[in-house]
Amino acid sequence: CMNIAVIFAGGSGLRMHTKSRPKQFLDLNGKPIIIYTLELFDNHEAIDAIVVACIESWIPFLEKQIRKFEINKVVKIVPGGSSGQESIYNGLCAAEEYAQEHKADAKQTTILIHDGVRPLITEETITDNINKVEEEGSCITCIPATETFIVKQDDGNLEIPSRARSLIARAPQSFRLSDIMAAHRRALQEGIHDFIDSCTMMSHYGHKVATVIGPMENIKITTPTDYFVLRAMVQVHEDQQIFGL
Repeated sequence: CMNIAVIFAGGSGLRMHTKSRPKQFLDLNGKPIIIYTLELFDNHEAIDAIVVACIESWIPFLEKQIRKFEINKVVKIVPGGSSGQESIYNGLCAAEEYAQEHKADAKQTTILIHDGVRPLITEETITDNINKVEEEGSCITCIPATETFIVKQDDGNLEIPSRARSLIARAPQSFRLSDIMAAHRRALQEGIHDFIDSCTMMSHYGHKVATVIGPMENIKITTPTDYFVLRAMVQVHEDQQIFGL
């Protein structure tokens, strides 16, 4: 069996208000955010290969950074699409090609789909995803809800789900290669192009998706505030190494 990470770096990052570069390529201590993310998968002993779906005009820059920071497991970089769903599909097709080239069975190949702008997951989260897919066939990384959700119904009434039973979806979202490819191809056949993420697509097509609890700091860097949180967390990690905390 094979474990392939599909890292999605196709977004243009409009909410970050950056004039010059998309958020996944913003620098922190001289290293782009996406490199922090890639290092986690590159350093994980169970990850066999990494595929990146990237904004096409930024592919040469990404290739240069991958060489500079000695990321060894990236086997393919493909252009992102016009939507998140299309970018992920492009990445999945490249992962499928890689698995076929290495005679890996699609039913035994685990795909971990992850945002390039989520650099604060842990080695343990990646391991938990791989193990959960082996046990149950799919999983989504979540955190417990710390706020109360309010769902506005079509009739204007409010539904308030129990916070104790509510989880917030994060990433990685992990599946058997054969299952996630079948779901994407069915969506294309049916002309559906706006699934918000992979677990929404999978549950739409009747798959039961298991959950894994990941770290609370596993945020997506989409606003300047998120960037400051990331900067603080990186500082904490560096202090832990220096002071042995």
